[in-house]
Amino acid sequence: MDRPGCMLMARSFLLYLSAAWLLAATRAQQSNFTRPVFQCGGDLVSDSGFVGSEDFPSYYKPNSKCTWRITVPEGNVVMLTFRVMDLEADSLCRYDYLDAYNGHSNMKQKLGRFCGTFRPGALISTSNTLMLDMVSDDGNQGRGFVAYFSGIAPTADEQQFCGGRITKAQGEITTPGWPMNKYPPGTSCSWLITVDPGMVIMVRFDKFLLEADTYCRFDYVAFFNGGERDNSRLIGKFCGDRAPEPLVSNGNVLLVQFVSDLSVTSDGFLASYTAVPHGTAVDSAPRLDRPVTRTTTTRAPTTTTTVKPRGPKPPRTRTRVTPGLIGAPRPGNGKRPVMGNPLCAKACKRDGTIKTSYCASEFVLTGKVTALTPGPRGSVHVSVTLIRTYKEGRLSVTEGAARTVKMVAQCRKCPVLRKGADYILMGGVDEDGRGTLSHGAFTALYKTPHGKLLTSLGKQPC
Repeated sequence: MDRPGCMLMARSFLLYLSAAWLLAATRAQQSNFTRPVFQCGGDLVSDSGFVGSEDFPSYYKPNSKCTWRITVPEGNVVMLTFRVMDLEADSLCRYDYLDAYNGHSNMKQKLGRFCGTFRPGALISTSNTLMLDMVSDDGNQGRGFVAYFSGIAPTADEQQFCGGRITKAQGEITTPGWPMNKYPPGTSCSWLITVDPGMVIMVRFDKFLLEADTYCRFDYVAFFNGGERDNSRLIGKFCGDRAPEPLVSNGNVLLVQFVSDLSVTSDGFLASYTAVPHGTAVDSAPRLDRPVTRTTTTRAPTTTTTVKPRGPKPPRTRTRVTPGLIGAPRPGNGKRPVMGNPLCAKACKRDGTIKTSYCASEFVLTGKVTALTPGPRGSVHVSVTLIRTYKEGRLSVTEGAARTVKMVAQCRKCPVLRKGADYILMGGVDEDGRGTLSHGAFTALYKTPHGKLLTSLGKQPC
């Protein structure tokens, strides 16, 4: 199914879930029970319970940040299952998002960043604590999220859930649905593998097929030595159709993390691991105790991941910043600008709100991105099939079976656009009648309700 179809299905399912939630709340009130009242953050100490965005099922507030700290009884781990997810959709979850951490601090391992309307898979911590951070900007809001948390025994069957704690000396890890089905969208799985002291962990991939992307931004599997902190122990991130080479940890603890985004899925992977004595010579398995960049060829563009080479002179490293992905360097930490285009070194963020951008832009339209072609100095040429125009200005529109326009984005990394998706697009027009998208131009994934909002903005004075 294509991405717009997936989003439509997700929206329909969300409306169904919201209706079911309201029906259950009504029945609860009739039975002298009350539905939960969700606050902005708090400490949740219980065997189990619900956590949700403030005032759900009403729309969450703009410009807010809420933090929930979940604690279940000692000796258990936290399992979090999402019932409803409706946050502003963005391919990199830059505007409204929910972060999950493996503990009560944002210095702990990030289990995922989520937005849009697809529900993430079950999350499992490696201790009895878990933290959620929800952030919203001043733009579009949704109904938020509702999730159920519970304490489970850490020795539960690893195959029952997506991820978990593993203490066996050898075993297998697979993506959800393997081998009969493709892995689902919006999934985050974390396996914490711990073997006896004095041993290290060797991982080999038998099958491997994830959505390909140059920077592994969408679907990927990542490895962490020890897995105690968010960034400091990242040792590799992989995607595409070429299996990584065998890997060996530098200690007896290895965190393996699989993440899929909200759209395209694939077959997934099958990996086996085994504990081997520390110091065992494994020529075919590079050690994961030093950071470096290795490029792995895929059918799509090359996939860049982080590992550490042998030899006296390490190659030039290419550290990529991927907002919203586990283990990504924080903005300003190791960013490598695109030569000749200093704009691409800036953090990717919209410069204004939907209203201020509407007034400041020469064109405002909704349309489907049908082609993305690299241009000079890090720019990209964009072809768009129009859904509707709200302001055209001097924009040149090609008439035919479908109305189309050509645009140029100054930096190929910002704004983030994906072929096949529907967007709200605002920007200027150059002397050739092409639309121009500046770094920070207002773009957003298009939803049907946006049409009324844009029509309303067109009637208001700027």
